[in-house]
Amino acid sequence: MISSDVIRGYNDTMILYMLLGGESYGYEISKQIRQLTQEKYVMKETTLYSAFARLEKNGYIESFYRDESLGKRRTYYRITPPGLSYYKEKCEEWMVTQAVVNQFIKEW
Repeated sequence: MISSDVIRGYNDTMILYMLLGGESYGYEISKQIRQLTQEKYVMKETTLYSAFARLEKNGYIESFYRDESLGKRRTYYRITPPGLSYYKEKCEEWMVTQAVVNQFIKEW
């Protein structure tokens, strides 16, 4: 399992990536992240929802409600054009970060 300290700066990037394919809701996004990382990273619920609040406050995502089949109301999220730009910036930042850190990684 990956330490949350290592990946903390990229939680927003992961959430935005999950929204590139279309709107979704919290539990589904969390589940997809777990599956995509083969259970190596599990985003805590508090981390996920504080990221949603931050992303929405910054205009990178928008939320809306949708009623589900059993009358349950669920909050959905979608990426906005500024969110797509931010996602691209974070991807470029990751490439530079990875190149720098790789200079200090020694294979045994």
